Amino acid sequence: MSIQQTTAEPDRAVNVETTLPLNDQPFGRFFLPGPTEVRPEVLEAMVKPVIGHRGPDMNALMAELEPGLGYLFGTERPVYVSSSSATGMMEAAITNLSRRRVLCLVCGAFSERFHAIASGTGQAADRMDVEWGEPNLPEKVAGKLAEARGRYDLVTVVHSETSTGVLNPIAAIAEVIGEFDDVLLAVDGVTSVAGVPLLFDEWKLDFVVTGSQKALALPPGLALAVASERALERARQVEDRGYYFDLLKFEQNTVKRQTPNTPAVSLFYALAYQLHRIRDEGLDARWGRHQQMAERTWEWVDEMAEQSGEPFRVLSPAGYRSPTVTAVALPDGFDGSQVVAALRERDYTIANGYGKLKGRTIRIGHMGDHTVQELEDLLEQITEVMLG
Repeated sequence: MSIQQTTAEPDRAVNVETTLPLNDQPFGRFFLPGPTEVRPEVLEAMVKPVIGHRGPDMNALMAELEPGLGYLFGTERPVYVSSSSATGMMEAAITNLSRRRVLCLVCGAFSERFHAIASGTGQAADRMDVEWGEPNLPEKVAGKLAEARGRYDLVTVVHSETSTGVLNPIAAIAEVIGEFDDVLLAVDGVTSVAGVPLLFDEWKLDFVVTGSQKALALPPGLALAVASERALERARQVEDRGYYFDLLKFEQNTVKRQTPNTPAVSLFYALAYQLHRIRDEGLDARWGRHQQMAERTWEWVDEMAEQSGEPFRVLSPAGYRSPTVTAVALPDGFDGSQVVAALRERDYTIANGYGKLKGRTIRIGHMGDHTVQELEDLLEQITEVMLG
């Protein structure tokens, strides 16, 4: 297989063909916090014939996905696969699961998205903000719900906040929300599922969504979600649930090993292959590998501060740091945009700060199929770029 690249100049087009086989492409240089780098063999799994998505071949493919999806989310509930970004299923949470008012826990740019979706769909919603880089704490949530008892019937929260590297204590938040009978919990697990322990059934969650292009290390284009029986009962009470993201349609079709809308079949092939790889590695081992990469990154930040005498620091506080993404707060005189650009010249990719943190932080996505050694190579490059 070859990769075709075309560059254009004002008066002519120049065709440049790279003949390097896909399996020989360099791996371990792409450390965005999404999309993540995809192994060549995972990409190759998509190169299969198109099938009819309303026939027995699709039934068989969906049946192949079932055990791995349940294992991934820690659930016996059906897991929905949507040919969309995770934002679509975040919208489903808003439009299907609230009859009154939503409380959106905000600790960064991506937790803000739930509130933006609520505003865009006409759903009543309030924000409960903390400083970017700080976590949403369960005692604060309990206090807010007790103070406004009966006002809210849905709480939204992000598990791993991609813009700040915060890991929210979802199990503890779910426990306090469980004390309020009529309140559901919807979780953005976009950069946590497959990289961080998340146990849907054990933690008694109501809705969780993730995206294919994060810790799953797949190409973008799929959202995976699971809903509790309580969530489905709520959806039955909501008349204007929408059409494409109607959770009842997803439930009805998934149990029949179908999808409610035309599926991106090639991505389903890649998902099936990757789920087998994840089960072969084992979730405990996968979570452990992510934790090792995160801890090495945090150690490196301390080393940078010590070597330079500058206040480099991990933005999120100890005890609330995501194993999949680290946001590094930069000292005065360092610009995240310039660091990212310099690394690109070395064929390494990381992310600038997001939203209001742009330029003031850099973000390293240490998730998916990366190894500690690949991360070490990256950290060495960043050190040379910033300290010379």
